[in-house]
Amino acid sequence: MRITSYRNDGLTFDVGDAGPEDGPAVVLLHGFPERSSCWRDVVPLLHEHGLRTVAPDQRGYSPGARPRGRRAYALPRLAGDVVALIERLDGPVHLVGHDWGASVGWYLAARHPELIASYTAFSVPHLLAFQRALRGRQALKSWYMAMFNIPVLPERLAALGVLDRLLRHAGMTRADVARFHTEIVEYGALPGALAWYRALPFAAALGDLTVPVPTTMVWSDGDTAIDRTGPQETVKYCTGPYEYVELVGVTHWIPTQAPEAAAEAILTRIGVS
Repeated sequence: MRITSYRNDGLTFDVGDAGPEDGPAVVLLHGFPERSSCWRDVVPLLHEHGLRTVAPDQRGYSPGARPRGRRAYALPRLAGDVVALIERLDGPVHLVGHDWGASVGWYLAARHPELIASYTAFSVPHLLAFQRALRGRQALKSWYMAMFNIPVLPERLAALGVLDRLLRHAGMTRADVARFHTEIVEYGALPGALAWYRALPFAAALGDLTVPVPTTMVWSDGDTAIDRTGPQETVKYCTGPYEYVELVGVTHWIPTQAPEAAAEAILTRIGVS
């Protein structure tokens, strides 16, 4: 049966479930500031190969899943939401994540490998590789994370159109910036989306996050938010079959700007041709 919504932790999450119902399930996790629609040009390419795609609007984005308080958006809570979805699918599943969705994916692939048949990460590297990269150039590229932790300011900047300019500088197209306004700002999802960043001060020590599942890390050389160091160092934290893919001439927004390349990376990792 199709999953259009599910519950976890007292919250209700909206889900897009498409493709062959009896096909292997691919769970797609969006990043900031996008919803599951960021996979819109990727999913048809996966369906052509007999794969079922399941893409939730995550915590803070789904109207029924917007709890108050930063602690409600700590990484284990975000990962727990996805575990609940995978259990509905009778996993293991093929997991895919972009941006913040990739961070959740790395955590799941390390802590719940029994639920993950394969993992494909776009843009954001392994969590520990990212932490190490913050000692270098990554710190300069992550300046906005501190700004997002200032109460009220990012919401006001969004109302003034300042976030539009930041997103355009980061490579987002005008059409996708307009979608940001419709699907995030007007939809009421911006405070919850920002809460992912605002929960960072409450992050516990990550501990051992070795990833044993078959994994592909995809980074693009036009990414203004993620330095090359973290993605290249990610291999150190993966013990299963691993591949690093670097896209040329693509910005941070791989699923929307390079859907064919994104689908190819996912299909190759899954082993479907």
